[in-house]
Amino acid sequence: MATLDSKIPKGPLKDKWTTYKDKINLVNPANKRNIDIIVVGTGLAGGSASATLAELGYNVKAFAYQDSPRRAHSIAAQGGINAAKNYQGDGDSFYRLFYDTVKGGDYRSREANVYRLAEVSANIIDQCVAQGVPFARDYGGLLDNRSFGGVLVSRTFYAKGQTGQQLLLGAYSAMNRQIARGKIEMFNRHEMLDVVKIDGKARGIIARNLITGEIERHSAHAVVIASGGYGNVYFLSTNAMGSNATAAWKIHKKGAFFANPCYTQIHPTCIPRSGDYQSKLTLMSESLRNDGRIWVPKKMEDVMAIREGRKKPTDLSEEERDYYLERRYPAFGNLVPRDVASRAAKERCDAGYGVNATGEAVYLDFKSAIERYGREQAKLHHISNPTEKEVYDLGKGIVEAKYGNLFQMYEKIVDENPYETPMMIYPATHYTMGGVWVDYNLMTTVDGLYCIGEANFSDHGANRLGASALMQGLADGYFVLPYTIGDYLANDIRTGKIPTDTKEFDEVEKEVKDRLDFFINNKGEHSVDYYHKKLGKIMWDKVGMARNAKGLTEAMAEIKALREDFWKNVKVTGALNEMNPELEKAGRVADFLELGELFAKDALMREESCGGHFREESVESDGLQEGEAKRNDKDYAFVAAWEYKGEPADAVLHKEELEFNDIELKQRSYK
Repeated sequence: MATLDSKIPKGPLKDKWTTYKDKINLVNPANKRNIDIIVVGTGLAGGSASATLAELGYNVKAFAYQDSPRRAHSIAAQGGINAAKNYQGDGDSFYRLFYDTVKGGDYRSREANVYRLAEVSANIIDQCVAQGVPFARDYGGLLDNRSFGGVLVSRTFYAKGQTGQQLLLGAYSAMNRQIARGKIEMFNRHEMLDVVKIDGKARGIIARNLITGEIERHSAHAVVIASGGYGNVYFLSTNAMGSNATAAWKIHKKGAFFANPCYTQIHPTCIPRSGDYQSKLTLMSESLRNDGRIWVPKKMEDVMAIREGRKKPTDLSEEERDYYLERRYPAFGNLVPRDVASRAAKERCDAGYGVNATGEAVYLDFKSAIERYGREQAKLHHISNPTEKEVYDLGKGIVEAKYGNLFQMYEKIVDENPYETPMMIYPATHYTMGGVWVDYNLMTTVDGLYCIGEANFSDHGANRLGASALMQGLADGYFVLPYTIGDYLANDIRTGKIPTDTKEFDEVEKEVKDRLDFFINNKGEHSVDYYHKKLGKIMWDKVGMARNAKGLTEAMAEIKALREDFWKNVKVTGALNEMNPELEKAGRVADFLELGELFAKDALMREESCGGHFREESVESDGLQEGEAKRNDKDYAFVAAWEYKGEPADAVLHKEELEFNDIELKQRSYK
């Protein structure tokens, strides 16, 4: 078994990143002009990396499968971005953000990486303000922030509308300046289909022009993958339908280890599924949990009455409601981390207390918040003995200012007014903490091949705290990769342009074309979506919020059989050399059909519960933590990095043991 070298610097935790930067190799400005870098993906991680590397003087080729970088999936993030600024003076610090992140991830992340993330988080806010990102401000003009699940401080900065979109516009504007200077060559509507290695180093990619169907060769001295996560392996998720794992999976098959695929986050505040024909679930910001209280009816007769339309949720008194998160987790209440909140909702719905027609929904209620804010505003406006209507109107105004866009979206989708009737929410597949294994430098197990943002196996561990995805994407792109990649590229200043007319490019291009030819010429019976939906159902039923050995073993066999049928019977309409969305999907679903099996294999191997990975066989049986996830630190305190060996079932496990020197490993508690 190969030993994974994480390349974590020696010395005290708080000094590691500073000491590292002091000692790395640098590339002088004149030499940067002679070095090319490919960046695949232009979301927050890829967009910030492309802009920063170009600003430094490197020649950047950036690839986006959408028609513009500003359409990257990062825009869907609504809630905010974390940073240890301590603006509220409520006790936040780099250490507190570091500790909350490690604890939130159930102690399955690297101390050094997380501390670095906490350190640079404060810089992100300054960077984005300088770019003109319109963060919310309080009455004094200072940046406002709020609290998210799993923490006891306010550190989440947010912008009106969707914070992700506003942050992406900041990165996009920086990119545009470099595009105008000619330092970024932008390839919109292009998809990377494979990586090219020369003498063991990543030296280029094969890409398809999604408009013309043309296959292109692109070379560089280093390749950066920033293509997001693999949540769409479930088919129905909060991700846009185009979000896929192809770039990450292709580099895995070329030697990059894939780590912790079983660590998937289920988001607790999504609008419930409405039927069998949906292709996407709508995400509602976790920020709603700051003021919304989550409940189900206490009595089964009330549940049935609500389902049958004989009662409305507003008919139930406080005594008839089970605020189950406040009951189970008094210290954190509605602000427990996402994995805990999601499982608690599933438990109530599995017990029969779900409040919609399918039994898969709980209430998120703002009545208490509207009343609280209303009475506070009445005092501020010197209104003594306000009427109920005055209290409601004043409180509604505050809630509308904070969450109005989300309430509007909910009403358009569900056709209910959430100011007057509680929202219905249910957990859904969201972020993936697994991904391509990288060392402290963000380099994969292939020299010169980097992976950043959600595409790598993430600093978060087995679960991600809300508002930390944007933080990692921008930290990697703005403040980490530009240093670490320079250290590697210092050895390439005399290499010269990498030619594309070599046998290595020939071979990979042939592999890509053969696969595309197969899809077009295979006269099967079923559409690509047919297979994707079947895969998604297997994943959700047997590799979803709760897993067991029997279900995981069945899932592996079922996914393998489905994959074999796919290669025999898939039908792809349209032609090769034209815009063909079905052909694009075919390649992506083929990759998901392999990744899904490795996902189940990883979950079967990890005989413990931690974070987003919940094994039914591993649960606290008694005491204060009864029913909660039971970790096994003795046997499983490691990163599981899988080496590709052909069939997913044959993947070889490499362990990176996790060392905890600054944090004591202990049972996570939010009670």
